Amino acid sequence: MFTGRSCTGSWFAPARRSAILERRPNLHEIVTDIYTWAWFSEPHGYNFNGYVVRHGEGNLCIDPVQPSNEALAEIARMGAARIVLTNRNHSRAPNVIRARTGARTLIHPADAAHVRTQGAEIDGELQIGANTGPLAVVAAPGKSPGEVALHWPERKLLIVGDVMIGNPPGRCALLREKVMDDPARLRRSVRALLGLDFDVLLVGDGTPILKDAKRRLQELVATFPAA
Repeated sequence: MFTGRSCTGSWFAPARRSAILERRPNLHEIVTDIYTWAWFSEPHGYNFNGYVVRHGEGNLCIDPVQPSNEALAEIARMGAARIVLTNRNHSRAPNVIRARTGARTLIHPADAAHVRTQGAEIDGELQIGANTGPLAVVAAPGKSPGEVALHWPERKLLIVGDVMIGNPPGRCALLREKVMDDPARLRRSVRALLGLDFDVLLVGDGTPILKDAKRRLQELVATFPAA
C-alpha cells in the first residue's frame, strides 16, 4: 500500500517521478487521490496502466489491468462504485475488479458490443458531455468508434486509453495505423483534445506525463499531415 501524501500546495505525490518508469504491479499514488498499478507488456515493451480515482461520490476504476493480489486487495479496501472503460480494447480485467467491489462497468455504447464478445460484463453506458464522478466524458473516436477521454478541468488532468500512448517516456505517440479503424478521424480527435485545459496526462499505455503534457501533445500534433 502507498501511504505517502502529496506535498503542500501540489497535486503531485511525493514519489520520485522516475518511479513511473518502473514496472510497478502494486497500487501507488501517482497524483493526489489517483492511484495506479501497471502490467508490463513484453510484446509492446511498456506498461499497461490501470487507475483508481478517489472521490466523495464514489471511487472510479479506469481501464483496470490485471492486478497483483496486493493491488486487488487494496482496491477492494478502498472500494469502487464504477469501472470506466475508455475503449473496446481495454477489457483487460474489469470483471476481476467488478467481482471484488460490486462496481458497475461502463463503456460508450458504440464499443459495448465488442467488449461483451471479449467476456466483459457491462452494466451501463458512458454519455459524451456527461460526467462520471468528477470526470467529463469527451469523445475521441478513431481507433474505435466509442473511444473516450476523461477530463478533470479543475485538476487540469486528462486520462486517455488508446487515443495516444506515452512512449517513449516523456512523449506522446500514436499506435500503429493498422490497429486503428480510422486514422484520420483519430488525428482529428487528438487535435480536438488541445482545446481542453490540462497539464497532466495519464495514459492507459506507456508512461504518464505529469507536467507540461499539453505541450507534449502539441508536439505530436505538429507531426500530423495538414488537415
